[in-house]
Amino acid sequence: MGSVEQLRTLAREHVAVAALTIPRLLRHSVWRDANPHEGAGLGVLLVPGFGASDFSLTFATTWLRDRGYVPTGAGVGFNVGCTSELVDRIEQRLEEHADATGGPVVLLGQSRGGGLARLAAARRPDLVCGLVMLGSPVLDPMGAHPQVLLAARALARLSALGVPGLMDTDCLSGTCFEDNVKSATAPLPPELPAVSLYSKSDGIVPWQLCLDPSAECVEVRSTHTGMGLDPDVYLALRPRLAAWAAQRYDLRNAG
Repeated sequence: MGSVEQLRTLAREHVAVAALTIPRLLRHSVWRDANPHEGAGLGVLLVPGFGASDFSLTFATTWLRDRGYVPTGAGVGFNVGCTSELVDRIEQRLEEHADATGGPVVLLGQSRGGGLARLAAARRPDLVCGLVMLGSPVLDPMGAHPQVLLAARALARLSALGVPGLMDTDCLSGTCFEDNVKSATAPLPPELPAVSLYSKSDGIVPWQLCLDPSAECVEVRSTHTGMGLDPDVYLALRPRLAAWAAQRYDLRNAG
């Protein structure tokens, strides 16, 4: 990819450009038509993408809460830390949220957050009733846009200089990386439903890397950074989340 095309791709993925889809989302029926009983109190743990915080999933949190789900953030800060340490933290949050909501919860992660969510789900399938990955390069975590990899390597250099709370070189190429890649590409338990949303317009993650063989792979029309703001994403998620809620609470016969 030439430098000019790379710049154009990054421009399309700018947060300000993604924000332009917000009015379309708020006008769409998938946002406006909210059944407060749909989620039946099913817990959802949301994991943000690389360099993002729980705030980045504010719209998803609001959409879920308006439909009767009980969403909460993963509490991983800006998601720039060591993969293994972040999965440990997500596992702890899983235990807390499952206890608070009375049973297994849905794990929903965007980009790197989806990969972390998958690792946590594989580790503790007893706490997870469904897994959602939005633009997550689970087949090759290092296959993202070169600028993203540059940022990751810069964080590793800062970690080597003693800055705490950041991923280090072991997360990018060492034992930590190898162990987590192996776990991230291993088959999920057959009883654990998973869905991976991908977009051929994704300028950060090549869509082919999202085709998790253990998940239902669903194409949407969205940029990478805009996946939490695009109506297509919510149209794809709504029936699947509702089915998981119905199965957990045995509401199928009651509609």
